[in-house]
Amino acid sequence: MQIKKIFAYYWPHIKKYKWVNILTFGSYGVAVIMSEIFTPLLYKKLVDIMSSTNISIINPWDVMSIVLFWGLMLIIYNIFYRIGDFAIVYAQSKAIKGTMDEAYKRVQHHSVKFFNNNFAGSLVAKVRRFSSSIETIYDVMVFQLWMNSLILMGMFSIFLYLAPLLALAFVIWFASYIAITVWFIKRKRQLDLDNASAQSNTTGKLADSLTNTFNIKMFAKTWSEIKSFKSVTSEEEQKRYRAWKFQMWQNLVTSMFVAIFEFISVFISVSMWLKGELSVGTLVLIQTFMFTLFRIVFNMGQSATKFIKALTDAQEMVDIFESPIDVQDVERPEECKIKDGAIEVKNINFSYHSGEHEGEELFKDFSLSIKSGERVGLVGHSGSGKTTLTKLLLRFMDVDSGEILIDGQDIAKIKQDDLRRNISYVPQDPILFHRSLRENIAYGKGDATEEEIVEAAKAANAHEFISSLPEGYDTLVGERGVKLSGGERQRVAIARAMLKDAPILILDEATSALDSISERKIQQAFERLMQGRTTIAIAHRLSTIQKMDRIIVFDNGEIAEQGTHQELIKKKGGVYAELWAEQGSGFIE
Repeated sequence: MQIKKIFAYYWPHIKKYKWVNILTFGSYGVAVIMSEIFTPLLYKKLVDIMSSTNISIINPWDVMSIVLFWGLMLIIYNIFYRIGDFAIVYAQSKAIKGTMDEAYKRVQHHSVKFFNNNFAGSLVAKVRRFSSSIETIYDVMVFQLWMNSLILMGMFSIFLYLAPLLALAFVIWFASYIAITVWFIKRKRQLDLDNASAQSNTTGKLADSLTNTFNIKMFAKTWSEIKSFKSVTSEEEQKRYRAWKFQMWQNLVTSMFVAIFEFISVFISVSMWLKGELSVGTLVLIQTFMFTLFRIVFNMGQSATKFIKALTDAQEMVDIFESPIDVQDVERPEECKIKDGAIEVKNINFSYHSGEHEGEELFKDFSLSIKSGERVGLVGHSGSGKTTLTKLLLRFMDVDSGEILIDGQDIAKIKQDDLRRNISYVPQDPILFHRSLRENIAYGKGDATEEEIVEAAKAANAHEFISSLPEGYDTLVGERGVKLSGGERQRVAIARAMLKDAPILILDEATSALDSISERKIQQAFERLMQGRTTIAIAHRLSTIQKMDRIIVFDNGEIAEQGTHQELIKKKGGVYAELWAEQGSGFIE
């Protein structure tokens, strides 16, 4: 575990509130010294007075002055405790928010491939644990490390002054206790890592199953999924039990260790009192300190375990922070100059870097030019390179070599966000946010007016069904848009793309989920949308791209042929003509 690296991510959120932290440590420091060190000293003095003198000759003021001073100190240290409470609550609340925001930001910087390879639920659990771990770490540093260190130093100083032999015994015992605790923590660390990993896996499995509830019921896999989930929770339970059982063994050993020293301290103290080397008040003081001491060292052992577990939980997120980001912006990006949408793919090479095709080369010295405003259809069998080309254009992946230019500018030299602001994308299976229809449509244009939103919905043939809903444009669509039908989701996504009004439009079989009547209306809307815009349409249903300016047929990462629909179907033995002839129900087999 890289503790230094973990703290490097937490430290900026702690030092941001420097003066609040100083107030926290200072207030608690004053309070704990007064309550745990000075107060027992007053009790000692009171006991010595009351036990060493005949009550008839005791000066009442000597006793009452101690009581009044104790009362004043009680008020003062409680005030300092409460100041510390308010300060730590403020600092911790801000730090938790800061770490949550940073974790979200860093995760979002990862590429699409990263999210494809990780459970969303697991990432949520890791982000949550990372932000909550700072609270545990903060508490341990303040309440255990700082406050208890002050108490231990104060007690040791008094022991050294009143009973040097007891002070020596305490040093030897405390050093041994620390060594044993460290030994246990080192061996428990891997158990905590295994437990955290199992928790993340369970959370990911749970999120994956709940997200796919429709599939589970559709394929009658309820009991199969329940059985599968039980196996995951069984693995988590085993790892949790091993970690907790080891913790119980640690508690057993450390509690016995504390009991041994408690006996030793009482034996030494009573022996010194019998010899007249300690007063009754001093004996009471030592035993009071001992009870406090045993509570402290036991809690410190427990807190050390919590501290390491918090670091272990944070480690999962830090590993993600430290993992390389597949697609990154250049250090000094150029100003984006995309305006017309002319695309030029120049001599690119690309191989798959993950998945079942890892290491396989798809594009080799591949080139393609698309003029500004040209409408291009991409067809070909699955795996021929159509979708991969659009992902490279969107920089969801990077080419191995070569370059992709838009309006003469290399897309690798501008910010990814600037690039994607200039491309509207309508996927085959659109996913919506669990927000209102208005928010989903306006997502591509944050300052869109109500009139613009409604106009885009009308153009996408979505206004009619939205208006029929009880809450209209304020209707929440459910997680991933599950409250809408496939065709309704598609029309909302099309309206969103229309409102974005980018110079480049990518359609990934964007009308496949629509019925024939809706499709005709959407095709008319697309005709208007595509005017003056560079359009790339991936099609499995060839009828949807007949009117494109050019159709490009892909085959294993190469352009097999290209031309208009009429030109291509006239080619005897041509790939497109064969696809057109073989196509059943309008789709490429």
